[in-house]
Amino acid sequence: MTTNARLRALVELAETGSVRRAAERLVVTESSVSSSVSALTADVGTPLVTRHGRGVRLTPAGERYAEYARRILGLHAEAVLAAHAEADPEHGAVRLGAVTTAGEFLIPDMLASFREKHPGVVLRLEVAPRGLIWPMLARHEVDLVVAGRPPDDLFPARVRAVSPNSLVVVGAPDERPDFDPARVTWLLREPASGMRATCAALLERLDVSPPQMTLGSNGAVIAAAVAGLGVTLVSRHAVSRELGSGALVELPVPGVPLDRPWHVVSQPDPTPSTRLLIEHVLAVPALDWREPRS
Repeated sequence: MTTNARLRALVELAETGSVRRAAERLVVTESSVSSSVSALTADVGTPLVTRHGRGVRLTPAGERYAEYARRILGLHAEAVLAAHAEADPEHGAVRLGAVTTAGEFLIPDMLASFREKHPGVVLRLEVAPRGLIWPMLARHEVDLVVAGRPPDDLFPARVRAVSPNSLVVVGAPDERPDFDPARVTWLLREPASGMRATCAALLERLDVSPPQMTLGSNGAVIAAAVAGLGVTLVSRHAVSRELGSGALVELPVPGVPLDRPWHVVSQPDPTPSTRLLIEHVLAVPALDWREPRS
């Protein structure tokens, strides 16, 4: 078995906590997964996994090694894509990552217009909360991320383009009379969401502790607000249709709207096909992206 296959076996084992489930995801036998992990353990010279109930879990050394394994696998995949794109950028591939709101409301127009001009480029999109998307870029598992502001420690990634984005508090029209942010129920995204963290910071700044309800997706939060279950902090992009129809209204909250621009972020040396996408984003006025200020 190749080194890459062994590394992937360890990563899947870390993700699933089970030799059986790791084997199912890799479409190999359980003995193949066990042999791969044993070979890696012998190479490293310290135990990487330990028994845990009916399954297994990584040791601290295994957790550290698995994080490097993710980066090695991501960088190898990036190297393969870069080599193909160097020979023919118009027939390469780009791996994109986007936070949920961007994936639902920004990415479709971006990719549709890009595909029209560059039909030979293969586009792969991963949509996930902020807490999962940025680590994917750090591990070279995606080539380009569309999200809010990148973490300060995401070096040496580069911001390639920015676009305006305002966060507003919205609710059903009957929330507007005598609206009090301390009494109304606030609808929150899932724990890994950057929007949830921003909303929590807003409530802390307002020094209020209102009732809260957690929902599992951007769409669920918006639907719950329309249904009158509470109010939420959300990108104006995400509720433009509901605001236009009157199903939702903006509600007055001190310090809101919040200016939270979108960012397109890549590795410092993107693949040629990734450069095509970056250049396209900046060249099409309708997409409303511009180069970041130095």
